[in-house]
Amino acid sequence: MSHHLSPLLKQASRVCVDHGKGSWLFDVEGKAYLDFTSGIGVTSTGHCHPRVVAAAQEQAGKVIHAQYTTVSHEPMLQLSDRLAGRMPEGLDSVAFSNSGSEAVETAMRLARHATGRANIVVFNGGFHGRTLGAASLTTSGTKVRTGFHPLMAGVVVAPFPHAWRYGWSEEQTTEFCLNELDHILKTQSAPSDTAALLIEPVQGEYGYYPANAAFMRGLAERCQKHGILLIADEVQAGYGRTGKFWSLEHFGVRPDVVITAKGLASGFPLSAIGASAELMAKGMPGSQGGTYGANAVACAAALATLDVIEQEKLVENAAVRGQQMLEQLQAVQRDYAWIADIRGKGLMLGMEIADSPTRPLPDLAAKITAACEAEGLLLLRCGIDGQTVRFLPPLVVNEAEINDAMSRLSRALQKVAA
Repeated sequence: MSHHLSPLLKQASRVCVDHGKGSWLFDVEGKAYLDFTSGIGVTSTGHCHPRVVAAAQEQAGKVIHAQYTTVSHEPMLQLSDRLAGRMPEGLDSVAFSNSGSEAVETAMRLARHATGRANIVVFNGGFHGRTLGAASLTTSGTKVRTGFHPLMAGVVVAPFPHAWRYGWSEEQTTEFCLNELDHILKTQSAPSDTAALLIEPVQGEYGYYPANAAFMRGLAERCQKHGILLIADEVQAGYGRTGKFWSLEHFGVRPDVVITAKGLASGFPLSAIGASAELMAKGMPGSQGGTYGANAVACAAALATLDVIEQEKLVENAAVRGQQMLEQLQAVQRDYAWIADIRGKGLMLGMEIADSPTRPLPDLAAKITAACEAEGLLLLRCGIDGQTVRFLPPLVVNEAEINDAMSRLSRALQKVAA
């Protein structure tokens, strides 16, 4: 099949999709695949959930594009209320964009406006997007940063508690990282110059590393002491993915800004940030907006997504099914020395393929995902070398589908090891 796509687009599979339903995708030849990629965490309610489809169809028959800096529309107004009700306490104001990158840029702009400070401290391994500002904040790998320097100034990188990579205990790693952050605030970015700390509470692209409560509390304490904003990038880990509605709930802290996208609208382009009305008011008038932001059809789909998440108890399902998948992955790990680590939370789990933290095995990881594809299981890789196989099923995944996926994985691993 000929096409005119840019050769710079690199696809993880050879599947050409015809249609999807729930946890399944079907290619143009009719072959079924268990989709444990969820469009990189986007199809939270599964493919083509009937309630999401119906909501989008109905809205498309009313108005598709009601440009939200020109007119308002009911789906946007209702979603802002519903989403504010789901935000951490005190974050009662919402601003919409199209993509995660745009929402990150919106949060960064607000932080600089509100504090009058320039610098943003990010954490090693974070992925925040591909646009210039978001890419400048990203350190999960060089692929989104290389070749178009200079990047944005005012970004300082602090260590994240990657205990497995450091080879230390979680306690040792956390102490080291907090001490290094204090050193950075004395040597690179004085608190009076620091607008925000921006963090993925559970890192995605770098390899599915969760933070921990002691580390997150340490960040919150430093932010409160110095008047620095704490921004949680929940683009991949949020919206029920980790078995809590927001991944930061695992760690008992309240941020000043939450960034959300991906699973927000079950596949329609939509993102948002949440902050207090008081903080939002400190931004410059007209600094938020965009041609396609808060698209009416996307907002209608997002309202239906929230209905499904709440009524079908998908956050609770993510916790239970995530524990089921974790236990089965840990059982598989015992049979293969090169499965070096299993980590993550809920339905966001990573399988590290390596001999050691300094000896990743990306080629083997690629063989594993290819073998899984042949078995009808779609998986993605991440990590700086592509050495981490990630498991990212939709939140609607059921017990039988987890068991089915693990059986397909086991057959694939046996073939790779043979």
